[in-house]
Amino acid sequence: MTAEPLGATDRKVGRTTGRRSGSSKRLARIDAAVGLSFAAPAVIGVLVLGLVPFGYVIWYSLHDWSPLIGEFNWIGLDNFTRLIADDTVWSSFLTTFKYAALLMVLNITLALGLAVLLNQKLRGTTTFRAFFFSPVIVSAVAWVLVWNYLVAANGGINGALATIGIQGPNWLRDPTWALVTVVVIQVFKGVGMNMILFLAALQNVPAELKEAARIDGARPSRVFRSITLPLISPTILLVVMITTIGAMDVFVPIQILTQGGPGRSTTVISYLLYRTAFEQQDFGYASAIGVVLFVVVLVLAALQWSSRKRWVHDEV
Repeated sequence: MTAEPLGATDRKVGRTTGRRSGSSKRLARIDAAVGLSFAAPAVIGVLVLGLVPFGYVIWYSLHDWSPLIGEFNWIGLDNFTRLIADDTVWSSFLTTFKYAALLMVLNITLALGLAVLLNQKLRGTTTFRAFFFSPVIVSAVAWVLVWNYLVAANGGINGALATIGIQGPNWLRDPTWALVTVVVIQVFKGVGMNMILFLAALQNVPAELKEAARIDGARPSRVFRSITLPLISPTILLVVMITTIGAMDVFVPIQILTQGGPGRSTTVISYLLYRTAFEQQDFGYASAIGVVLFVVVLVLAALQWSSRKRWVHDEV
């Protein structure tokens, strides 16, 4: 056989490498196009249903807009100046913060406790998981309507208390109990989702770490505090953020159960925004309230996210 010249072999190798490189680039472009096609619906949805409407809200907040009388006049920052001097707005923000703080403490504590309990190898845990998660998939309106009957002055809860000689309060018409009642109703509605998140995190904690700590003489409480909690801290951060954002935007239970009363004891900022827009027909001012609410939620989320380096495991 005659040996092929070295130069010819190099040229063949170069052509082969070039074809492979061109093929790889084409595949990369195809993969990128497929990825973009999958992401496009979500991106378009965010733009059409999120960013564009929010842009309109900002624009409306700079106007005096009352559809009933046909007014739409540019007033610049006057709505925001009015908002700063409006005690009702700040009172509503304070009520919202109270609601969010109470909801977050009760929801996260209960969800984590249930997750720890259901993470044990006990009989019936699957049934209990379904029981606590089922309210999550129930319509918010249906859930609140059922509870509206239960917590009425002559409803199911006070009827049960009466059988053991206890006179229950008017849960939704007593300023002392109204906000707490709404919080408890919403805790039972959303605790199942957070419970599932915590349960998934607990099941990912390496068993050998906990076993090593027990061998070293650590008590269960110390194991939970020093090993389990740090390892599930990323999930705790997630739950805190989504619970806070949801609490700052509460509307349905307030609208159905209390309509902001008694007095203004349950008038949260989202309900005040609704009344300003659809009852008072002051859409420009309502838009300004919405913009401020968005900024407040954004700041809270940013503060929670920036604090992660101090207490979330593996964050530097």
